[in-house]
Amino acid sequence: MTEKKQLKYDKAYLKMAREWGKLSHCKRKQVGALIVKDRMIISDGFNGTPTGFDNCCENEDGATKWEVLHAEANAILKVAASTQSCKDATLYITLSPCTDCSKLIHQSGIKRVVYANPYKDLSGLNFLEKAGVEINYLPYDE
Repeated sequence: MTEKKQLKYDKAYLKMAREWGKLSHCKRKQVGALIVKDRMIISDGFNGTPTGFDNCCENEDGATKWEVLHAEANAILKVAASTQSCKDATLYITLSPCTDCSKLIHQSGIKRVVYANPYKDLSGLNFLEKAGVEINYLPYDE
């Protein structure tokens, strides 16, 4: 695929991830993720509480509850419960991954991450680069 065509797809998938993030019940941050392989969306996710838990993501002080799952973790877990594989896939995410999610991304076989906004701690991105995962920062353009 040409670089120009890839950029067009990257922007489209990131916009879809942003829309998916709007499904999150979190008040502080709504994060969306898509996993794409061979130009097919094989999984999606947004940040939120585990299945069967109250949808409220923040405690009474406004801090995120510890049990909240990140968007990319939810997307990877959906793939794990399916017949698909993340091997050589691309993760599109609205916020760059934290360190814990970066380990899941690498271990799942995802080879490329495209993100729209940097997380306050860039250690996750540094880990992924060290692991040989291609990282692309692509801010939204409206």
